[in-house]
Amino acid sequence: MVWSILILAGIFEMLAITALNAYTHHKRSKDLLGMLILFALSFVALTYAMQNLPMSTAYAVWTGIGAVGGALIGMLFFKESKDIKRIICIAVILASTVGLKLLS
Repeated sequence: MVWSILILAGIFEMLAITALNAYTHHKRSKDLLGMLILFALSFVALTYAMQNLPMSTAYAVWTGIGAVGGALIGMLFFKESKDIKRIICIAVILASTVGLKLLS
């Protein structure tokens, strides 16, 4: 259960970064509100997960989900580079995140 909450926290972070990107480009109050709500949900879920997981593992997994998710959303929806070197780096982050879960 705690791992599900941690994954949810990472997904909220990824969505919050997407809302931040939208706010940066359009300055709409709905994007700002969405960003604030999503970051709040992300931190609440991360806080809960850290009550049951080591801080280093929880934070690394949370950050990894946000980083990989943000990069993939950027490539899929915002025409960011899909260079093979970039994809390899994203795969390394993902593999490290999964590795931390397997070792915890």
